[in-house]
Amino acid sequence: MKLVVVGGDAAGMSAASQARKRIGPGDLEIVVFDRGHFTSYSACGIPYWIGGFVDERDALVARTPEEHRKAGIDVRLQHEVTAIDLDRREVVARDLAGGGEVRESFDRLVYATGAVPVTPDWAGGRDAGVFGVQTLDDGDAIHAWLDAAPRPRRAVVIGGGYIGVEMAEAMVRRGLDVTLLEKAPRPMGKTVDEDMGALVERAIRGQGIEVRTNAHVEGIDTAGGRVRAVLTPDGPLPADVVVLGLGVRPNTALAQSAGLPLGPTGGVRTDLRMRVEGVDGVWAAGDCVETRHLLTGRPVHVPLGTHANKQGRVAGIGIGGGYATFPGVIGTAVTKVCDLEVARTGLTEREASRAGYAFVTAKVESTSRAGYYPGAATMTIKLIAERRTGTLLGAQIVGSTEAAKRIDALAIAAWNRMTVEEMTALDLGYAPPFAPVWDPVLIAARKATDAVHAKL
Repeated sequence: MKLVVVGGDAAGMSAASQARKRIGPGDLEIVVFDRGHFTSYSACGIPYWIGGFVDERDALVARTPEEHRKAGIDVRLQHEVTAIDLDRREVVARDLAGGGEVRESFDRLVYATGAVPVTPDWAGGRDAGVFGVQTLDDGDAIHAWLDAAPRPRRAVVIGGGYIGVEMAEAMVRRGLDVTLLEKAPRPMGKTVDEDMGALVERAIRGQGIEVRTNAHVEGIDTAGGRVRAVLTPDGPLPADVVVLGLGVRPNTALAQSAGLPLGPTGGVRTDLRMRVEGVDGVWAAGDCVETRHLLTGRPVHVPLGTHANKQGRVAGIGIGGGYATFPGVIGTAVTKVCDLEVARTGLTEREASRAGYAFVTAKVESTSRAGYYPGAATMTIKLIAERRTGTLLGAQIVGSTEAAKRIDALAIAAWNRMTVEEMTALDLGYAPPFAPVWDPVLIAARKATDAVHAKL
């Protein structure tokens, strides 16, 4: 039996590795195609490498192509799959390095092409100094541009989501003057509510980054083959490098051409076992698929490495004859924005309203440790609970230190449909170096319980 995997990062290599663990090379041949130069790397770590938090690029690589090959997986880099023929059970790939075309038959197929950055028509390209941040090859290109003469002095980052704010910080650490443009009223407007976004914006400005919200971009001036300015209704913004942080979309052009079913989010539709719906012998996993939000029941596209690795593992177990499922997501995510930690799980106010929930909110400010213990820092926690039942619908945390990972306790509560009143009795750990006697999570749960009771 032959397994062909399209895409050699988190989802694809997790699927290949799990299948190999269950079926030896004598019974299963595995071929992986990827158009880049790397396998199994942390795309989430790219901003931290560019910003100097991580010294070496290779530190982001969890497993090299050579290591996968030693495990009996035929990894073929710089091979771009251009077609999938489901009738002939064959993929067609272009050899980007050596030229020519490769055809490979398959009995089983994993579609794991990831996501692609949203790139407007006016964006230009790498050769002009305009970059997306999606792959390790993108990170290489940005590093080369920042290190080449003449050294860039001014950066404009377009988009204030995860990648945008992380790359703005990276550019400041590289010594550039940075302007961040965001079309929403606050940065990270799709991640946290506007009141919590105000805390994020204050931290970004505190690092010397110019933040322009409600901003509109009309184009990019690339006179002379290099970016010169970002064009806005308020006039041009001088720039020597531009980073696009406008979000991503599922990389499903190849899937659509092959006839694989797509859902309303644009991602490939799969069942709980990551099998592509209605297509025998084909699995899909990672940022190219849509999944189910467990609090709304609706399809969503949430491109995160955590999901990609889990989905790839589920697919590989199934291919290897085992049984596993991926039930869905609740939207848990964390990031570091300058000196601030930002976390969320479940639904924001906007998302809860869109889903039809009536809800109450509660917001508290507390400390990460006992107030008298050295290093105690403030954090703000916001909870969203269903008005009638008190069920936790969502949570957000913004704090300067030891804040973000508290979201995990809240994610477990939301996953298990706990009420905020039940949460007030959670047996959380306490010692002065780690938490106040009333952990911020418990204080927020108490305040949310009061808000629910006030509405009954």
